[in-house]
Amino acid sequence: MAKDNKYTVIDLFAGCGGLSLGLYQAGWQGLFAIEKNEFAFATLKANLIDNKKHFAWPKWLPQTPHDINEVLNNYNLELRALRGQVDLVAGGPPCQGFSMAGKRVEDDMRNQLVFSYIRFIDLVRPRVILFENVKGFTFAFDKNKIDKVEPYSVKVIKKLQELGYNVKPHIIDFSKYGVPQRRNRFILVGVQEKCGSPELFESLLETTKSTFLQEKGLSEHTSLAEAISDLLRSNGEAPTPDRKGFMSGKYGVAESNYQKLMRGNYDESHVLPDSHSFAKHTPEKTACFKSLLEHYPVRGKRIDGNARIEWDIKQRGITVLDPDAISPTITGHPDDYLHYCEPRIMTVRECARIQSFPDWYEIKKKYTTGGKMRKIEVPRYTQIGNAIPPLFAELAGIVLKQLL
Repeated sequence: MAKDNKYTVIDLFAGCGGLSLGLYQAGWQGLFAIEKNEFAFATLKANLIDNKKHFAWPKWLPQTPHDINEVLNNYNLELRALRGQVDLVAGGPPCQGFSMAGKRVEDDMRNQLVFSYIRFIDLVRPRVILFENVKGFTFAFDKNKIDKVEPYSVKVIKKLQELGYNVKPHIIDFSKYGVPQRRNRFILVGVQEKCGSPELFESLLETTKSTFLQEKGLSEHTSLAEAISDLLRSNGEAPTPDRKGFMSGKYGVAESNYQKLMRGNYDESHVLPDSHSFAKHTPEKTACFKSLLEHYPVRGKRIDGNARIEWDIKQRGITVLDPDAISPTITGHPDDYLHYCEPRIMTVRECARIQSFPDWYEIKKKYTTGGKMRKIEVPRYTQIGNAIPPLFAELAGIVLKQLL
């Protein structure tokens, strides 16, 4: 452990920093983070490297975006030298190839990053592992050969057991821990055999969450309105500082403890919430949205199929959000959801609120992208949609300390 007795963590596939942020808030000391994408790393760097000084970054590793395989190949000796100094390696490889919401492609090259993760664990040998991925990670790709094809979750468990870890898989719904969205994820906790057992992780989450949420003034379940009702367009608008030609919303009155927690002291010096920039909709789309808000009878359920034609929906589908319910899973597609009372899609900041990112956490780079660049760029909406909710990560960080 570090000299100040803080537990140490390395964040792999760190994205924009949701997991690292939660662990920072739980008092962990970051060593470094590995994230390949320039956009996501820019957000991580601005908030946790430059602003909060969360990482005791080693001199041998440049503070730039890194591909994990390049790090494994170029810094093999440096990684091996970390053995005995790292309490936790956290994070999970990109999940698009496993996601039940996507195309679920077995030969997606990103799926192979699972084995890069295992190789990293083999070199560093942390005391504890926190591995996160989508629920689809637990399903075999070929349902017709279910007895012959192992899910990637089973492959990872076997490999970690071979490395001397006791492992325990979980499917966890983050909405049970104060996060205002239904988000089921595969969480694997591994503990070195000489260090103990991971069996208590989920029960410790349950026994710790009441005090954790109570100290923050939160209830176990937070509705969508409780998360974002202070971010309405009707509060007023001003030009978006970092998006020429667009308008951003102003803060309204904080109406819930969740909003007060997310705002912190940020709203005292910022009239405009960060990344709260409204999309420009065509008159036809705005009219469609108004019609849905006024007349569509169901909230919180995706409109697709023949209903799209009836309601003149041009996109692949959309969900009219319910203010009194927990939000559906936030994705990287901004057009997936219609605001519950205004004829528009959600802003990046509203998505970040639902993911439990505090308002001081500023999201960087482009807001959206399209065409061929979708395979390269990770704009703000996607950064947020891909993240682990920091509120849950903070609770997990507290529980992992108890395990250690």
